[in-house]
Amino acid sequence: MAMKVQPVILGADVSKDWLDFHRYGGESVERIDNDRASINAFLQRYPSAALAVEATNTYHELLVDRASRVGWTVYLISGYQLKHYAASVGQRSRNDPIDARLIARYLAHEIAELRPYQPKSPKVQQLWQLLKRRALLVQTRQQLQQSLHGVPYLEQAKRQLSSRYAQVLLCIDRRLAVLARELGWQADLNRLKTLPGVAALTALALLVAYRAGTFIHHDPFIAYLGLDVRTKDSGYHKGQRKLTKHGDGEHRRLLYCAAMAAVRSHPYFRNRYQHLTERGLPTTAAYVVIARKLARLAFCLLRQQTTFDNNRLRNYPPTVA
Repeated sequence: MAMKVQPVILGADVSKDWLDFHRYGGESVERIDNDRASINAFLQRYPSAALAVEATNTYHELLVDRASRVGWTVYLISGYQLKHYAASVGQRSRNDPIDARLIARYLAHEIAELRPYQPKSPKVQQLWQLLKRRALLVQTRQQLQQSLHGVPYLEQAKRQLSSRYAQVLLCIDRRLAVLARELGWQADLNRLKTLPGVAALTALALLVAYRAGTFIHHDPFIAYLGLDVRTKDSGYHKGQRKLTKHGDGEHRRLLYCAAMAAVRSHPYFRNRYQHLTERGLPTTAAYVVIARKLARLAFCLLRQQTTFDNNRLRNYPPTVA
């Protein structure tokens, strides 16, 4: 009778300069440099493994890419998940080695419920990175303009910076358009842009999310975007409803902006927003409801390969004079 081989389960805590690895069932935590040569050397030790990695802004991407290429099964764990798992097991201290152990433990216990990471193609990966870099550039430009406002001596420098930012953003937009054409996404992007409030950037983000997995219903798609609602009820106590915020926050940011645009430009969404706020919902929560509606509609357009039709919207809420 063949002996049952226990799978190798590893947890990795990621920082800019190094990686901390812990093998579940072991004692030690090993630190290596966060560079291609060190990662490749580490991966060669195991013919296969299940690896859980805490998702960071970009520092985890090299490890995830190299591990996926050698055939490891990779799971991305959000900081939000890790924080609450640490609280659930009574862990009060946090540092890199402790987090590596915690991530390995989380994977060992929850692996059956987790969804493995699906690598994006190089072009999709580049497109998504450019979308996120663009958002950061816009945010930085706004901060600089606010910081330099009202200082006459720096007015010329402010105009020069603004012009330079505009040039970089234009360069990014041109590259995004080229990548979309090369991926053959133009028809689906045109479908998505028929939705009220959904412009080119939001359409790209929605299409990246839709093609990240095989969604047979809009509920898993909403959950992937982190727009599903978490409940905390017990007995007669009804806890506050909050978003799970799983996945990448850039999807939610773009959809929130699209919701505000839809409320400004389309009677149905404007009436629905007013109806929600009149019921006592805060403005932010009302926009989130609209964003979730737009995400559902986007899923349906892509699933059914059709365009947005005003006549298919239910007459809800009632028309507001």
